[in-house]
Amino acid sequence: MRWEGRDGVDDGQVVRRHNLASVLRELRAAGPRSRARIAAETGLTRAAVTSLVGELLALGLVRETQGQGAGHGGGGQALELDGRLTGLGVEVAVDHVTVLALDVRGEVLHTARTPLDVPHLGVTRGLDEVAAAVTAGLDAVATAASGHEVVGVTVGLPGLVETAPGALRHAPTLGWREVPIVDELAARLGPRRPPHLGADNAANLAALAEHATGSAAGVPDLVHITGETGVGGGIIADGGLLRGVGGYGGEIAHLPIGDPAHRCLCGRYGCWETAIGLPALLREVADPGDAVTDPHLDLPARLAEIRRRAELGDGRTLRGLDAIGTSLGVGAAILVDLLNPQVITLGGYFAVLGDLLHEPMAAELDKRAAVPGRGDCRVEPSVLGFTAACRGGALVALDAVLDDPGHLAPASGPDTVLAATPVAPAAPSPAGASPAGASATPGAPAPPTPPAAPTSPAATAAPAPNAPPRPAGGTA
Repeated sequence: MRWEGRDGVDDGQVVRRHNLASVLRELRAAGPRSRARIAAETGLTRAAVTSLVGELLALGLVRETQGQGAGHGGGGQALELDGRLTGLGVEVAVDHVTVLALDVRGEVLHTARTPLDVPHLGVTRGLDEVAAAVTAGLDAVATAASGHEVVGVTVGLPGLVETAPGALRHAPTLGWREVPIVDELAARLGPRRPPHLGADNAANLAALAEHATGSAAGVPDLVHITGETGVGGGIIADGGLLRGVGGYGGEIAHLPIGDPAHRCLCGRYGCWETAIGLPALLREVADPGDAVTDPHLDLPARLAEIRRRAELGDGRTLRGLDAIGTSLGVGAAILVDLLNPQVITLGGYFAVLGDLLHEPMAAELDKRAAVPGRGDCRVEPSVLGFTAACRGGALVALDAVLDDPGHLAPASGPDTVLAATPVAPAAPSPAGASPAGASATPGAPAPPTPPAAPTSPAATAAPAPNAPPRPAGGTA
């Protein structure tokens, strides 16, 4: 199938796009549904749903299936999301670039982790490697998954990211500053650039993945803390990502609660990251020259060795893990008092060693939290492991289509090309006039304003409204 863009959009088209997205959100949240059930649950008229479904079928976003089982609204044909559309999530970290391909039904089609010394490579060579990883991911999806289309790529970075232009402002762990990530990758990908190409903070993407598909899926208020070379935080409040006025919400790594004798990569002393980041763990559990401190060795293998030593009762290792867990508890108590989350999820190496860190962390959290019973907040290790940021990036890339499916238009032809259509400002309708094309019949609800660009996965039954793109905080 060939996809091509369409020109300007009027009020009616904006309303229709909103209604198309409503149908897709219903199918994504609730599973297969009959047309009648979709109409009942979205508030759209049956005639409007019939027209909208026809367009979604033509776009290849949904497909018909036999309506068996609960929730279909009776026998006959039901509709479900077509898993052909795929998002690609990319994480750029200090020692690796990881790519994960996720289709619209949540199936992982491809994942690849490439060990790299990204700070040593520098910006130009580093971006070359990122582009090569993306290209390899596109090739893998095309080869392994018949008929699948990568409709978007989102890159997660360990630093301050301004999402609207897709620019990295500063990543201390990488040594990168003021890098137009999206523009640079677009130039490298050339005609292979998908319709959506974006960038965000890696910890924010990981938090979105935890909220959508992790152990805390659907929890409206959670804090995600992830640990690798740096420490990152993502905050979900009332079901949506908390960015703050300037977009830098989640910058928890630099709370001044660490040892003031230790200098952080940001240039300050005593940041929380200096007490709980991977360098702090290695400093606590091993001497310089020990194999687990060798950055050239794969991190999962080094963490496995630390676990082995702990399970054998090695005193140095156990004392080090106790110190890290205690420091985690100090910062977690602040977050519990400030945000009152239902869950704190631990990602990165905190998840891998979570059972060994839990007891000292919980003890310190209970001791320091002012909120009675720590506000019933529980601490859980991530089940997504080191892929959380990539998974979140893939979800965001998919949402660019699912939140506004009308920006894609089918066209005949044997080649397969994907292109996005910019949404032009809509002219106001005459007073009392109905927007043309808003629905097949009267009765289809319309939004008061055009939908904003997506910033978080629409993976729950009632996704939070999308906020305008802003810089993304939460250095990972």
